[in-house]
Parts: sequence; structure tokens; C-alpha cells
Amino acid sequence: MCQQCIEKEMTRRSMMGVGALALGAMATLPLAGQAVAQSDEAAPETPKAALDRLKAGNERYRAGKPINIDFTVGRVERAAGQQPFAAVVSCADSRLAPEVIFDQGPGDLFVLRVAGNFINEDGLASLEFGTAVLGVKTIVVLGHSGCGAVDAAISAVREGTEFPGHLPSLIQALRPAAEAAIAAKAPDLLAAATIENAKRYAEFAKTAKPILSDRNESGKLETVAGVYDIATGKVNFV
Repeated sequence: MCQQCIEKEMTRRSMMGVGALALGAMATLPLAGQAVAQSDEAAPETPKAALDRLKAGNERYRAGKPINIDFTVGRVERAAGQQPFAAVVSCADSRLAPEVIFDQGPGDLFVLRVAGNFINEDGLASLEFGTAVLGVKTIVVLGHSGCGAVDAAISAVREGTEFPGHLPSLIQALRPAAEAAIAAKAPDLLAAATIENAKRYAEFAKTAKPILSDRNESGKLETVAGVYDIATGKVNFV
């Protein structure tokens, strides 16, 4: 078989695979009219509307006026499937819970968590599934104040600190942001490196071919970076 034929066959099989995932997900979606979230808000139809809903939820959280206070509401309906409107790549820090700080209910957010909120190949695959199959309309790469993982990367770059176990691979993922903040002589290295890290991985997701880049370019998806301030509860989009 010629190389061109092989490539065509691989492309055909790849598209069939994505189609099968989509059909499988659609088969588990709730019927029209069934509630999948505690809020009465309609599902956002555009990336802008999705991001606006996250921002409004964060304002409610900061004001101490959340509307998602009983996470048992809609539990039976959620067993039929999921329709998250946004994906959040956040740090695994125990003080940061995306559903809480954005005041969203179960089923609203597709969340990926890892120390340092970086994205590897597995993370990309998850985001591709969330957007192409589940219909996520916005991706937020979310850092936070006082991030220990980013601080460790700064220490590794500045002092040559070595870490045990599998930590070096995590440090390696965060090193570019730490190096950039140090090179820029930022007065607050941790804050600068945290912002830089969120921006770099948001750009990484935005331009990841073929699925995420295509959806961002077509306007079906918006990918942004943000930093959560633990003390104030505010998410600043950067």
C-alpha cells in the first residue's frame, strides 16, 4: 500500500474513532428538558457566554452568595450523562476547588488537576475529549497565589535544588515559566512565574493541533489563562 493510501486510511480511522466517542457520549446525554445543574441558567451557547458565566460565578463566590449549595440536586438526572460547558486546568492545591470558586454545580465543569496546572499529552487528550465530544466551550488554565509547585521550580532554577522521586519531571514542566520570570527580574518572582506558567499552558492548549487549535480558530472554543488569589477569592484573567 502506498504511503498516501496509508495516511488516508489512518485519517479515516481517526475520524471514525472521534465519531464513535461522540456517538457514545450523545447516547448518554439527558433528554431535552432534564436538569443537569442546580442553577436554572441555560447552557452557554458561545465561548464568550461560557466565560461570562464563570466570571459571574466567581463574583457570587467572593460576595458569599453562591447558588450551588446543595450538590445532591439533580444527582439522578446526572447519571444519564454530562454536558460541561467549561474545562478548567487547575493546580491540585487543596485550597483551590474550581466548582466552588466559580460557583458551579456538578456536571458544569470538566476539571483537570495537577500540581502546577501544566498540560502534558494526557491532559491534551482529556481536553480534546472535553471539547470535541462533550461540547466544552471554554478552557481556563488556572494558576493560584502561593503555588508551591511553581516556587519549587524557581528554587530549582536559582539554587539548583534537587528533588526526590518523580518530582523532577514536574519541575521540568514548570521550569520555562520560572526561567522567564527570573530573566525578566520580576520583583515578585513567584507571582510572575505563576502568571507566566498559566499563560504558557493556555497558549499550548490553544495551539495544540489538530482538535484544539481548529476549534479555537473557528470560534467554537476560547482558551484563556487566569490566576486565583486564595486570600481574596478573586480569579484574575491574565
